[in-house]
Amino acid sequence: MPVSVTIHGIKNCDTMKKARDWLDAHGVAYAFHDYKVSGVTPQKLAEWCAALGWEAVLNRAGTTFRKLPDADREGLDQGRAIALMVAQPSMIKRPMLEADGRLLAGFSADKYAALFQKG
Repeated sequence: MPVSVTIHGIKNCDTMKKARDWLDAHGVAYAFHDYKVSGVTPQKLAEWCAALGWEAVLNRAGTTFRKLPDADREGLDQGRAIALMVAQPSMIKRPMLEADGRLLAGFSADKYAALFQKG
């Protein structure tokens, strides 16, 4: 079972609540990093993008992204996506879960169960 767990996201987010509730119900200790309050570094975002691809890290479904001018949404690449996410952390997929070198984007009870299974 992973011993170092950090969940990154925004406190008042329904998906974050589901993820935290799952972790609590399964006795998984974790640190919470609110990237809307504390921010996120371009280096951390680059790590996540290297692991999962920037398309998986950028939350295109959220209101913040959808309200961007067309010019900001078109022709995105990793560098531009990271700049947008640093400027507006609400555009980062929630939650981002780091557990002993493994990374999950979004919440899935099945993926969390597989990550934290004992044995």
